[in-house]
Amino acid sequence: MVLPLISVIIPTYGREEPLQDTLKDVINQDYPAFEVLVVDQTKTHKPEIQAYLEQLANEGKINWFRVDWASLPGARNYAVRRANGEIILFIDDDVQLPVGFLAAHARNYIAGETPAPQDIAPQDIGAVAGRVFDRMKMADAGEGFAIEYLPPEASDPGIAWYYIDLVHTVKPQQVISARGCNMSFRREIFTKYGLHFDERFMGSAVREESDFCLRLRQTGYKIWYDPEAHLVHLGEETGGCHDISTRSLKYQLTFYHNHFLMGLKNLTISQQLRLFARLFDCHVLGNPPCNKSGSPIKILSRAGFYTMGFFKACGTQLQSIWNDGQIYTHKDVSDG
Repeated sequence: MVLPLISVIIPTYGREEPLQDTLKDVINQDYPAFEVLVVDQTKTHKPEIQAYLEQLANEGKINWFRVDWASLPGARNYAVRRANGEIILFIDDDVQLPVGFLAAHARNYIAGETPAPQDIAPQDIGAVAGRVFDRMKMADAGEGFAIEYLPPEASDPGIAWYYIDLVHTVKPQQVISARGCNMSFRREIFTKYGLHFDERFMGSAVREESDFCLRLRQTGYKIWYDPEAHLVHLGEETGGCHDISTRSLKYQLTFYHNHFLMGLKNLTISQQLRLFARLFDCHVLGNPPCNKSGSPIKILSRAGFYTMGFFKACGTQLQSIWNDGQIYTHKDVSDG
């Protein structure tokens, strides 16, 4: 059997030892056909990390691309244009992988190997969402907590984002989205269908993968969740592929902007209303599962960002009539 080549794409920003450990886990995979593309947005590395990356690049173990901007969707698009694999797999720069991680993703695309039910053939699967053992969420939930199948609400694009739990779900099943730190796609999603990650998703780019997956589903392909394709997401508090702190005012604005942009782009009016109402209830009022402070001052502050984020997203949508917002892609193409 000729196994498909996997392009492992790792966008990175401001990470040192976690990136080094992630690369070690990738290089030690038991899958025989893969390449590694690192899109590095870090201005200056520690000397020992710089030396490690140079060594890997010189030995041909990674393709190391250095850019002078910071954008998670921009970095994904940049790497896809340079990838050779039949399968494009994205991971974060702070994850831990078992040695069979790549093989677990690949089997879902191979006839006779996929764990999907008979009514979903391998050729119907356009993307694989892997299980994410999020270090922080696992600690909060305690040991022994498991979900076999996601509830029906997890299939409703208006509210699914509060029910998709890829930490504790243990059964393979169809889902509507993947976690950006552990997701793979057929190459033709990008080539035949021309999909790309929307670089208008700002800051930490929250919801950029959800936006991409919603557009992928319009092609007729399905997204299959495989808990065997699992990793541990460390969720490091510093670094990551963005350029702002989660505590900053800019982060708060872009957080709401990105949610509204996803909804305005992809959802029906009724789905938008459910999303926007749930966003307000959870992230502004602080009700579960967000469990934020009920301080009137903080609620008013969050409501302000919620309102500004909505109008900013409306502006982004309006601007798309004459400007698609693919800043880093256009820069790359013009430079090339």
